[in-house]
Amino acid sequence: MLLKSTLIYGPAILLTRISALLFLVIATRLIDQTEYGLLTLVVTVGEMTDVALTNWLRISLLRLGGKGDVTSGSLSRAGTILLFTTLLAIVVSIVASGYVAPERWTDFSIAVCGYLVAGAVARYGLVILQMQQRHTTYAMMEFLRALLQLVFPILAMLAEHDTFVAISLASSLGMLTAGVISGIVAARKIVPGPPRFTHREFFALGLPIIAIALVSFGLANAERIFLKIYHGASAVAVFAAAYALARQPVDMIANAINMGAFPEAVGRFDEEGPAAAAALFKQFLSLIFTFSLPVAALLAALGHDLTELLLPENYDGPYNLLFGIVAVSAVCTNLADFVYGAVVYAHKRPWLLIVSKLFGSVSTIGLSFLLIPTMSEVGAAAALAGGAVINLLVSVVISERLTPVPLPWRALATALATSLAVGGAAAFISHSLGGTHAVFRLALAGSAAGLIFFAVNALCYPAEARRGLAAVRSRL
Repeated sequence: MLLKSTLIYGPAILLTRISALLFLVIATRLIDQTEYGLLTLVVTVGEMTDVALTNWLRISLLRLGGKGDVTSGSLSRAGTILLFTTLLAIVVSIVASGYVAPERWTDFSIAVCGYLVAGAVARYGLVILQMQQRHTTYAMMEFLRALLQLVFPILAMLAEHDTFVAISLASSLGMLTAGVISGIVAARKIVPGPPRFTHREFFALGLPIIAIALVSFGLANAERIFLKIYHGASAVAVFAAAYALARQPVDMIANAINMGAFPEAVGRFDEEGPAAAAALFKQFLSLIFTFSLPVAALLAALGHDLTELLLPENYDGPYNLLFGIVAVSAVCTNLADFVYGAVVYAHKRPWLLIVSKLFGSVSTIGLSFLLIPTMSEVGAAAALAGGAVINLLVSVVISERLTPVPLPWRALATALATSLAVGGAAAFISHSLGGTHAVFRLALAGSAAGLIFFAVNALCYPAEARRGLAAVRSRL
């Protein structure tokens, strides 16, 4: 079931990540480094505000609004709440913009507000499709969103509107357009009926999520704000570029699995009990270990080669180290949120996550004060990773007191062995061919890593490998 949902959502998420990668490559070459740094800060402030004040509606609707036949009363009630929380988010973001970018306050505020409005509309339309179990349609809408958010900003840059505010508004327009279309498509399958939840039930689940977001600011890109304060927007641009390149592949894997896993896990918890849900979460852990850890090792080995190929020469930094730290922090965050955090949500006790987020956030902020002034981008990455590790450890302790999730030791051992082999081979090839073009080094190292990955997993999981090979042959 998890593999099937991963294959459904995977292509849509893959296109989204590829779109973000292409935008990174193009934007870093067409706009000034400071403008790109401010552009990434728009996303940072927008995401932090959005997560705190509006993103909780997605989880609440998925948990309380039912699936399959979604009633108009439920969506009307949620939509009204979304309107007011978005207005509140706009007010908060305008105030925050004065602290993050005081030198460009007006432009920065406009860009963040556009991001919040477009994000609210898009999320509302897409979550309805998820509730309706229209997974293929959801994937198509994500394809559309990714495409528009790439094309519109590129058109703005080609028209010489190369300020961060113009590019940000173009991206928001793409998101808004996709959101409106998603809503129109979803509206055709909405059934008449009263709300399936009261305001009290909705806020009882949602308010702890808001509290979690508020105490999670240290874990949600806050290191970029400290980096801007200590070293300026140019340093943010370097860190954001490394962060995007290193985190995208790891997040893509976990998000593709989680899109189908979260609704399935909470549904199984309700219908079959904690033991059945724990078995599913164990599968989730196995998939994350199997795919994410080797990818993280490969990124750490090839960080310099990737940035040499994709970024301009003025984006200089210790990228192998940055990539490794960021990739590890991404794996820890995904485990904490998508596995152990999901256990807490299944028990409808999200307020418990306030504890883990608070510990992680305080750790990141404290490490940011200690490391960023002297270590710049590496200090920001280390602060991020430190907070992610603490958050994961506390999340494990909390979830184990609710429903213990068995650790798939075999999958973990196999993934670690694969990671060492993949990372070692890629690093050796990259170092040995240091005088050749980056494309050649990446192609050879990537091919070797892929062969090692499949060989090790085929040896450790022969039955699964034979079934997979048989499935491929049947389609040829």
